Amino acid sequence: MDHEKPKCIDTTFNVNSDAQGKDPDKYSPTLKDYHRMLWSKKLPCANGRFDLAPELKAYLVHRSSNGVFFMASDAIATRLQKRAGRIIRNIPPEDLPAWPGYTIGSSIVFPGNKVDGKMTINGARGFNGKIADRFDLTLECIRRYYDGRQEWSPLEDVLLRYEKFFDLFCDFNGYVDFFLLQDLLNDDGTIDYFHDFDDFNTPAVPQDEAEYLKYLAKSNSFISARNARIAAEPCMAPS
Repeated sequence: MDHEKPKCIDTTFNVNSDAQGKDPDKYSPTLKDYHRMLWSKKLPCANGRFDLAPELKAYLVHRSSNGVFFMASDAIATRLQKRAGRIIRNIPPEDLPAWPGYTIGSSIVFPGNKVDGKMTINGARGFNGKIADRFDLTLECIRRYYDGRQEWSPLEDVLLRYEKFFDLFCDFNGYVDFFLLQDLLNDDGTIDYFHDFDDFNTPAVPQDEAEYLKYLAKSNSFISARNARIAAEPCMAPS
């Protein structure tokens, strides 16, 4: 009798391709399965596992003695097409780096339930002009959160609303290692920003063609590196 092969993640798979023209964060079955496979693993600090499972009227849910967490998928690579539209129009198409598509390396999960009717992390990072949906700036906010909020961040309030979720990973390094974000850090542990950064005083959106091309190259480089890191993860045994 043949044994079923372990399930592996295809980091080249464009999750738009099985979303039926809809939002892949909600409607791609492959993306949901990849999230379940990747993040259902042991938590830092011997806090058990972060097993995820689909539920009726929910995306992926974790239930354990650590709590109940309703998770949602979110893209962590934005080309800033609307925000930087006036700049992009001036760049010849042949000068733009090729877009590899929406792959698992471009995605992460955050709590998707609203607390007290207020914005989720996904919503806040897209709405706040100092973040502009950029994940490098989001990760800087998470770093400051774990650092005891000694420095202000634009996402301070929303991250505090999900304190129990962030407690699962113990500290910033635990969070980074769990979600395979190491390639977004410099050797000294600071964020390797996609664009010039001065304590959230600099514009989140590049201001000219050269800045935008540099931003896009760094963003693409991070996603490629994260995809390679994900591809190196062990395949999951069939359930």
